[in-house]
Amino acid sequence: MIEVRDLTKSYDDFKALKGISFTVQRGEIVGFLGPNGAGKTTTMKILTSYMPQSSGTVTVDGHDINDAPLKVRELIGYLPEANPLYTDMLVYDYLRHVATVRGVPKDKLKERIKAACEMCGILPRVGQRIGTLSKGFKQRVGLAAALIHDPDILILDEPTSGLDPNQIVEIRNLIKRLGENRTIILSTHNLPEVMATCNRMLIVHNGQLVADGTAAELEKRESASQRLRVLLRGVDPEAARAALAAVAGVETAHVRPSAEPDAVRLEVIAREDADVRAAVYRLVVDRGWELLGLEREVLDLEGLFRKLTREM
Repeated sequence: MIEVRDLTKSYDDFKALKGISFTVQRGEIVGFLGPNGAGKTTTMKILTSYMPQSSGTVTVDGHDINDAPLKVRELIGYLPEANPLYTDMLVYDYLRHVATVRGVPKDKLKERIKAACEMCGILPRVGQRIGTLSKGFKQRVGLAAALIHDPDILILDEPTSGLDPNQIVEIRNLIKRLGENRTIILSTHNLPEVMATCNRMLIVHNGQLVADGTAAELEKRESASQRLRVLLRGVDPEAARAALAAVAGVETAHVRPSAEPDAVRLEVIAREDADVRAAVYRLVVDRGWELLGLEREVLDLEGLFRKLTREM
């Protein structure tokens, strides 16, 4: 349905996107996940033809975004992070305006407004001024506007930003219902948001795609190696790293920042089939190092996200 190949975006010398590639199949709810400034919103704006790319290609249902931008916009409903509502308008008048701009035929206007309002649970509010609505209902109006022309694809940029916990749950449930017969890309920096709503996730960091898969697939990929956290005192960091890296079964060792000023923290990555804890302990004893901690690190999805998006 959506195919992105080697997508880049540059602002003078700053590269916001550095060759991102991915596909989204029809009917998927995909989380586009990353920390603030990772390139999520830039990607969403390019996919929706609101911003040109510097290089690379994007096709939506076979249509290139540069060759057929109007057709692409017909296929996509877009809710940007800054929900562009006219707060002095009534909900009905605003949706009628959006539907007209979207090219909905006059004889279909009432039908599409009613359908969008029913899907988003705002039918009782159609006669209310938008400025008097709660933040949660304003988001629902924004979703209704994105749905007004009955698109096959929804692209939602931080749809629960600024909502209270109850409103977040309501919007999550609404997105899952909408995804029963649509393709949805949900852009967010919120991992629980993706885990609660999406069946696949793309993780971006510093303009690059660093992971692609279901939660189970990403956790399984990470479990293909073992990680140890080693905390030592009174050692030369580089000498300790080199010695640990030389232990049989160890693939790499890295010095990591330590919260204790007089301690050295190291991360040891070993093969899946190699339990190197005993060998590491013997090395520490043989070298006469002071061991403050030795533990195996088990990464859940949150830990994996932190690892993939950590500044190097």
